[in-house]
Amino acid sequence: MAEWVLKYADSRGELHQQVATGASEEEVRERFAQQGYLIYSVRPRGGIGTLSPAIRAPRKKVNLEKFLIFNQQFVTLVRAGLPILKGLDLLADRLSDAKLRRYIQAVRDDVKNGVQLSEAFRNQGVFPPAYVTSIMAGEKSGSLSEVLERFIAYQKMALAVRKKVLVSLIYPSVLLVLVFGLIVFLITYVVPNFAQLYSSMEARLPQMTLILIAVGTTARNYVLAAFLALIAGLVIFRLWSRSEAARTKVDRMKMATPIFGEIWLKYQVAQFSRVLSTLLTGGIPLVQALETAAQSIGASLLKIALEQAQKLVKEGQSLSTALSSTKLFPTLCIEMIEVGESTGALPSMLSSVAEFYEDDVNTRMQAALSLIEPAIMIFMGVFVAFVLVALYLPIFSLADTLG
Repeated sequence: MAEWVLKYADSRGELHQQVATGASEEEVRERFAQQGYLIYSVRPRGGIGTLSPAIRAPRKKVNLEKFLIFNQQFVTLVRAGLPILKGLDLLADRLSDAKLRRYIQAVRDDVKNGVQLSEAFRNQGVFPPAYVTSIMAGEKSGSLSEVLERFIAYQKMALAVRKKVLVSLIYPSVLLVLVFGLIVFLITYVVPNFAQLYSSMEARLPQMTLILIAVGTTARNYVLAAFLALIAGLVIFRLWSRSEAARTKVDRMKMATPIFGEIWLKYQVAQFSRVLSTLLTGGIPLVQALETAAQSIGASLLKIALEQAQKLVKEGQSLSTALSSTKLFPTLCIEMIEVGESTGALPSMLSSVAEFYEDDVNTRMQAALSLIEPAIMIFMGVFVAFVLVALYLPIFSLADTLG
């Protein structure tokens, strides 16, 4: 008999982990499911040798838009009464995205071998934790199509919010790149050429022109080294930021940023609220939903806070009290969640929290960018004016001398 590490939730929503013996993963899963437990995962003890190759590979991500299209097609087939395996067969070889097609084919093969659908998706290691947990709840309750529809609605909303944020950042980002490129061009090309001109004329230059020429000639000599140093710095930062401690430090730096720190936090809170609302509506116990929501959030700082909140909820405290103790969530969010708990409408209140903060993020982002864009233009105008005056002032002086 093999040993398996079993992770499950009881009827009160509390998570447990224990070692169980059984002839196969399916036998262990079925035995505990018959006892009324919600099975979260079953893994061989002491290794991952029997897991699919995809889960042992470095974690990657699927294209969420194409994954949304797959889910829309899949739920249509399930609603039409097709068996899950038949639906996967129809879709697995027809997906346009090669990466997603490979993973869906692996899911289909696992289901053919008797693995549950949720576990088959989990084994690939690339699908959102909220999606895997939602499917598991749908299998448990027998309402897979409803669970998939709720996840599709959540994914559509999340993608719409992300696109709004990205679109609002495109123009100022392009503007910054162009401004930076113009500054580099002026400093490293135009200024040194004027320096050569004035050197050949042996003209007496004003102080501001001397300073600009000194900066320009130095920058021209080291521009390639500076570019390589910038690339090396970005690579080192990316490697350093892979660790959990580094990501937490980066998140703290983001929070400390004026204006945008608050926007970033509210965006993360909106994401968390949307995921948790979707999971609770799908019938996932609160403790397990909190764990899945924490895994779904990209911010390491919020993950730590949610782990603390999850422990407090396990001990019997309310969600609002647990989140308040982290000193991270906004007061209005805590108050709305408290009202939702007291009225028994927590999932719908979490959805309202998500909508409120998504709208707030969009409004604040537009307001901040409307101030940043003219600030960039003013800076550029002042800089160009300074360069022109510094470069052409000696010419005017020479003209007066010759006149």
